[in-house]
Amino acid sequence: MGSTPSLPAWEIRNLANTTGFTSEQIEILHRRFLHLTDGKTTMGKDCFDNIPDLDCNPIKSRIINAFFDGRNLGLQTGGTVDEITFENFLTTLSFFQHMDDNHTKEDLEYYKNEKLQFLFRMYDTNGDGKITLEELREIVDELLSKTSNAEKTSSSIADAAMLEAANICVGQMEPDQLYDGITFDDFLKIMQDLKIETKMHVRFLNMDTTAICK
Repeated sequence: MGSTPSLPAWEIRNLANTTGFTSEQIEILHRRFLHLTDGKTTMGKDCFDNIPDLDCNPIKSRIINAFFDGRNLGLQTGGTVDEITFENFLTTLSFFQHMDDNHTKEDLEYYKNEKLQFLFRMYDTNGDGKITLEELREIVDELLSKTSNAEKTSSSIADAAMLEAANICVGQMEPDQLYDGITFDDFLKIMQDLKIETKMHVRFLNMDTTAICK
C-alpha cells in the first residue's frame, strides 16, 4: 500500500475537538482505518472481518452495525449507511473512550449517559425508542449462542429480565397490566449503578500500530 498518508494538522485539531481523542490517538486510529480499508477513504462492513478480536465476540454483528447506524453518526434521517468515513469511524469509537478520575463529575455523568445511549441503541434494533421482549430475547440468544439448548434458555432469561425491568421501572404491576418495552429512561434506572463510563472503552488505543494492524 506504500506510505500511509497523514491527516492535515487542522483536520486532526477539528477531530480532537469533536471526539475528545488526542492527536496521537487520532493518528493511530487513522493508520488502523487505512489498514482495514486497504487505503480507501471509506469503510464497508466487510472491512471489520479483518479485526481478529471481533471474531470471538458473540455480538460481533451488533458492534459492526453500530458503526453504520445513523443514530450514532448524528444523522437526522436515522437508518443505516452502507459506508463510513474516517470521521464517522472516529465518532462511533468516541463512545468507547476510557474516562478516569481526572474528569469532573459532570463530565463523567455526561459520558456515562452517552455510552448508555449507544448501548441502548444496540438493543433497540428497530429504532422505536423501546427495547421489546423480542429484542431482548435476540440479544440474550446471541450471548448464549454457543450454549446447548440456547433457545429455551435465552427465552427464560429474557422473560425474567423483562419482568425485573418492569418491577424496577413501573413497580408492582396489576395482573392485566402490560409492560411493552424498556424506554431509555427505564434503561437509565436499570443501569444507574453500573460504572460504564470507565468500563466501556477501546482496548487498542495505546497499543503500537504494528500490533493492531495484523
